[in-house]
Amino acid sequence: MMKKMLYFGLGALNLSREKAEKFFADLEERGEVNKEEAKRFVDEAIRRGEEDQAAVKELIRKEWQNIKDEWPLVSRSEFEALQERIKELEAKLNQETGT
Repeated sequence: MMKKMLYFGLGALNLSREKAEKFFADLEERGEVNKEEAKRFVDEAIRRGEEDQAAVKELIRKEWQNIKDEWPLVSRSEFEALQERIKELEAKLNQETGT
């Protein structure tokens, strides 16, 4: 039973509440856990999964910020604005030179 719970805990990030409840309903039917234990474990697993997911998102956000700080990247909108500015300058230069 502990082994099953460990595997369940490791996969908690990938499980929805519905799948978790089904998993424990099956354990409950086989008499391996009681209803209160199953509910408590599902709630805790989902809570931990949400916390882990938030921590992973924060880690990714920080790493992306580090990458942007180390390598100044241009956003698509900045690139498009530069392209437009180049076109405007080319047009102005062509008007001034008569070409």
